[in-house]
Amino acid sequence: MSPSTETRADATTAAPATHPEEPTAGGSVPPSAVRHSVVEDVLGILTGTFAASLGLFLLKSSGAVTGGTAGLALLVSYSVALPFGVVFFAVNLPFFALAVWKKGWNFALRTGAAITLVSLMASVHPAAFGSLDLDPVYGVLGGNLLAGVGLLILFRHQSSLGGFSILALLLQDKLNWRAGYVQMVLDVAIVLASLVLVAPLVVLLSAAGATLLNLVLALNHRPGRYTGN
Repeated sequence: MSPSTETRADATTAAPATHPEEPTAGGSVPPSAVRHSVVEDVLGILTGTFAASLGLFLLKSSGAVTGGTAGLALLVSYSVALPFGVVFFAVNLPFFALAVWKKGWNFALRTGAAITLVSLMASVHPAAFGSLDLDPVYGVLGGNLLAGVGLLILFRHQSSLGGFSILALLLQDKLNWRAGYVQMVLDVAIVLASLVLVAPLVVLLSAAGATLLNLVLALNHRPGRYTGN
């Protein structure tokens, strides 16, 4: 989802950009905030995973990548004879284990459900649309826009699609490496690695698309703007 989010590093460690897989750190939820019901959470996660998986389908159909574990899964799927959904699920397994450790079971189980749903839906879209011949600009920008909207919905229902943030926070705790810089290096590494398999022009489009995805999150997922939980 390139197409690699959970809570960022604390306020003393500034990250250079919003990561596409996990929500930014926000203040505590006000006592007056209306919590989502179970039905709302279920529908929200279903809606978010559908939008994100459709975005990743457009990216794969365009031969593009993005940041985070979604981008890593796309990159791997171009070089192995396995469906994207299987690769996406496998890539996220270690990050799910880290989510259990660092974020607790509630967030981890919701994230696990979202990862599983995206992996399953990744097989539904090709069956519904067949083989697509997409304009790369439309596929990359449209795919990242849909993925960003899907991730935004998941964040607001205390879920995510896994990601590098947990690993970045762990390295920050153990080695005193800034989490934001770790995430940036991992994302850049994925985009650079895609040069081996993807045309340079598509790599540039992928970088622009990943920026668009981050912009969707930065403009809409801000502390104090949304108080539901």
